[in-house]
Amino acid sequence: MVVVMNETATEEQIQKVIAKLVEMNFDVHRSTGVNQTLLGGIGDHRNIDTRNFELLDGVHEVLRVTTPYKLASRAFHPENTVVKIGDVVLGGETVAVMAGPCSVETQEQMEIIAAAVKKAGAQILRAGAFKPRTSPYSFQGLGEPALKILQTVAKREGMLTVSEVMEVAQLPLLLEYVDILQVGARNMQNFNLLRELGKCRKPVLLKRGLAATIEELLMAAEYLMAGGNYQVILCERGIRTFENATRNTLDISAIPVVHKLSHLPIIADPSHGTGRRDKVAPMARAAVAAGADGLIIEVHHDPDNALSDGAQSLFPTQFSALMDELRMIAQVIGRKL
Repeated sequence: MVVVMNETATEEQIQKVIAKLVEMNFDVHRSTGVNQTLLGGIGDHRNIDTRNFELLDGVHEVLRVTTPYKLASRAFHPENTVVKIGDVVLGGETVAVMAGPCSVETQEQMEIIAAAVKKAGAQILRAGAFKPRTSPYSFQGLGEPALKILQTVAKREGMLTVSEVMEVAQLPLLLEYVDILQVGARNMQNFNLLRELGKCRKPVLLKRGLAATIEELLMAAEYLMAGGNYQVILCERGIRTFENATRNTLDISAIPVVHKLSHLPIIADPSHGTGRRDKVAPMARAAVAAGADGLIIEVHHDPDNALSDGAQSLFPTQFSALMDELRMIAQVIGRKL
């Protein structure tokens, strides 16, 4: 249930409505829009007479939110959520780009790639320190040494960092070293991890699960927001279908669908979405044209010898050319990159 306050509502009137919601066993989440304050009442409202709130001073209207996700719904927050981290904005008119290798391998590797993607226009350096791999014999990441390299190189280039957290025990390390905490597709419904991330006050990049519906993705976001963390960035990274021409099927339609259902920003991952270097650029262009608020792209200076996901990593020259193309597409739809 969402209580929409009048534009002229006083703080005293707002507090009285909050007190009434708490009295009726609702968890209250306050959102301030351009002109109005919205109070989200999270709880069982089926037997609640909305007139109990409509007649309170300062209340404009009361809306029942029928979707299972409340805080992530547009009904609760009509305006787009903008996640601002330093000078980087996700959800605004600028399309943000995260780029880098699948995983940190060496200091030299990170320095070469970071310099290249920064020069091309990327704002956020991506690389994994802990890697969830299908095979237990595949490269699993370097752990804390990788995080130290990632942070050092990113600071030198004036970039932010994003890296994946796989379990609750890794959180203290990730919180120390990275700017954005990534939840991978395999962990989208790791509810214990989501609950702990909800307590953090650091942006979370939430990737769609391998076979998750859009509603399930938004429900996972709800876990984060219910814990008090509203800095949530969704990511469409491809889903598993019957098609095997690509590693996954990148669901471009999910971008406008999410924008209609939710106020949260959504980015696209054409690298994991296709698993093929030759398909990354066209799908990145399509994602921006569809309204993606950002992209996360794998780039490697020597992908043939990468320790993970080399086949889907662009060469730096390919990434630079793609960025030039994306700038033109963004301009056509009224955005910039």
